[in-house]
Amino acid sequence: MWWPTDMNVMAVSVVRPVVAAAMSLLVAGCGFQLRGAPPVSPALQPLAVDCAENVPGQLCDAVREQLELGRIELKPAEEADFVLKIGNFRQERRASAITLRAAAAEYTLRHTVDIEVLTSDNVPLIEPTDLNSSETYRYDESNVLAKQREEEALRDQLHNRLAQQIIFRLAPINEDRIERLRQEADQVRREGTGPSS
Repeated sequence: MWWPTDMNVMAVSVVRPVVAAAMSLLVAGCGFQLRGAPPVSPALQPLAVDCAENVPGQLCDAVREQLELGRIELKPAEEADFVLKIGNFRQERRASAITLRAAAAEYTLRHTVDIEVLTSDNVPLIEPTDLNSSETYRYDESNVLAKQREEEALRDQLHNRLAQQIIFRLAPINEDRIERLRQEADQVRREGTGPSS
């Protein structure tokens, strides 16, 4: 059926809010998290996030924010049952493409960090692991200020990506896995303190 143009506009203006409202209800109803990170098990709490001095504050804040969004209780290390250690942050910026005049045409930024998760009695739930994220951007000598701003924005993105990777590593740690790792650690301790042959 053909409607005059005004009727088409009116129909669209009525339908859009209805569709938007329905989508928000669906999204809210299924527990969807906007940042796309998987849920961290409530078994991994109270949890402390222990960042080394050289780890950017924005990265630590992003990890804490993700955990709080997932309703994980955060506490200082001395009061927590589990500790997420984030350290040994490294950043690298290298030319990845060169112009005919031997100037950098592209740069690659790479951020790397080590993580480890321990129980309060030093049972490793995640052994020391390297995580990294990288991004390449074009460089323009004639617009240095704009490119500096772009590089800063990319650094922020890399911090957020690393935070998401950390959450992904925490996600599989549930109550069963914690119990199994505790039992394995107890067995290793018993074998280590047993009578020598």
